[in-house]
Amino acid sequence: MKLTDTAAVITGGASGLGEATARYFAEQGAQVTILDRDAERGPQVAEEIGGHFAQTDVTSEESVSAAIAHAAEKMGKITACVNCAGIAIGAKTVGKEGAHPLDAYKRTIDINLVGTFNVARLAAVEIAKNTPDDDNARGVIINTASIAAFDGQKGQAAYAASKGGVAGMCLPMARDLASSGIRVMTIAPGIFMTPMLAGLPEEVQQQLAADVPNPARLGDPREYGRLAGFIVEMGYLNGEVIRIDGALRMR
Repeated sequence: MKLTDTAAVITGGASGLGEATARYFAEQGAQVTILDRDAERGPQVAEEIGGHFAQTDVTSEESVSAAIAHAAEKMGKITACVNCAGIAIGAKTVGKEGAHPLDAYKRTIDINLVGTFNVARLAAVEIAKNTPDDDNARGVIINTASIAAFDGQKGQAAYAASKGGVAGMCLPMARDLASSGIRVMTIAPGIFMTPMLAGLPEEVQQQLAADVPNPARLGDPREYGRLAGFIVEMGYLNGEVIRIDGALRMR
């Protein structure tokens, strides 16, 4: 697959890693449809890149089904799905105010893990309709985990569990979809300069960057987008989780 021939749906495409990926894909000639809850920022980014937008709740089967149908109609096909939508919370299992709020844990799992699977499964149905190439390839799904899936910190029980689930389902999904010619890959980012981190004091940003062995800086969201683009074009990558973290190991 070439990015110039790609028709991609990108969740969370209104900001952060998703926006950077949407912009990079569009710059390389791909068709892009942004799926996001942000009905203000989403259409703006879509217009800027010459793409499409569908307001989407990734946890809702009806919402995602409608968004996938809209994307397929606008682009004529779907060959790639990049799942970047997600949330992060910080709460200890037992904190000063008592036990970890169960609703916050459930919401994190629902958006990050269930939402990722929901979009992936429905996008796969549409991707499977494509005519296969000589490699029997019809498309690719790229999910977003985190290094927290492997090196979760205190206060990250919910987030690490959700991202661990995303990492864990990569290989079985790839095996499930192999007969349909659909690859499944997962990217596990380290500490990236997303809008959430950009709002932190400069001193805190520098402290976070200092923990990264090489290069000693925060990740650029565009680097995530470039990796996603490489995965799309490298057809022998399948069923694997790739860390992009400057060799950072949280401790």
